[in-house]
Amino acid sequence: MDVHIPRPAVPPIWREGMVGLEAAGLMRSPVWRGTGLPPGDDRPVLLIPGYLAGDGSLAIMTRWLRSIGYHTSRAGVRVNADCSASACRGLEARLERMADRSGQRVSIVGQSRGGILARTIAVRRPDLVSGIVTLGSPVKGMLGIHPLVLGSIGVIALLHAMRLPHTLGFDCLRGTCCEEFRDALAAPFPEDVGYTAVYSRRDGIVNWRNCLDPNAQEHVEVSSTHCGMAVNASVYGVVGRSLARFARADDVPVWAEWADAA
Repeated sequence: MDVHIPRPAVPPIWREGMVGLEAAGLMRSPVWRGTGLPPGDDRPVLLIPGYLAGDGSLAIMTRWLRSIGYHTSRAGVRVNADCSASACRGLEARLERMADRSGQRVSIVGQSRGGILARTIAVRRPDLVSGIVTLGSPVKGMLGIHPLVLGSIGVIALLHAMRLPHTLGFDCLRGTCCEEFRDALAAPFPEDVGYTAVYSRRDGIVNWRNCLDPNAQEHVEVSSTHCGMAVNASVYGVVGRSLARFARADDVPVWAEWADAA
């Protein structure tokens, strides 16, 4: 008797070629003008790019957030391929400076791997984070991605073995260097930190099921490619509404209270 073994689902990477259409749709959308969204009131927002991407990949979202009144900061990332523990340390230092300047906790928008880093940082430093929005972030299985992208991780790991700085290695997945990072990623999420997880069944890079974190306060499905989440009108609407919700819940800056107690 023949035994049928189901093939693992592979994200439809060919759909990622539609990003240009998504960007064009954004520019025509009322959300680009901030219609129906509360003003940012100069609240701080940190944007973290995805795997192998840099701050420039979120430049359009940065421009938009500033236009509706948020005070944004880049992550200071040229290529997001660093060891996870090292990346988190740098981002935490940046968050501390942002919180110190503003006197408020900071919201984080993280795309793909950027959302994974955001979740980990929020668990480690809830005193600094008012809420996070993850965009196509496989927090429930970092390797639940398209085989072509998975292969690039192997290449980066080989470069790491050749001592190329700011690269992740195979030891980051199982070794002690990122043990605290992995523990924080799997830990329960702080109750006083907002969490919106955005996912798309059209995602051509990430298995969308791995984006469904049971700890998230809200899961929002959008019709978007993976890379297109940085320029998709529906995603921008979710981001704007989520940031406003974080602000309402964070009228009393917990970070300032924590700093006084320390």
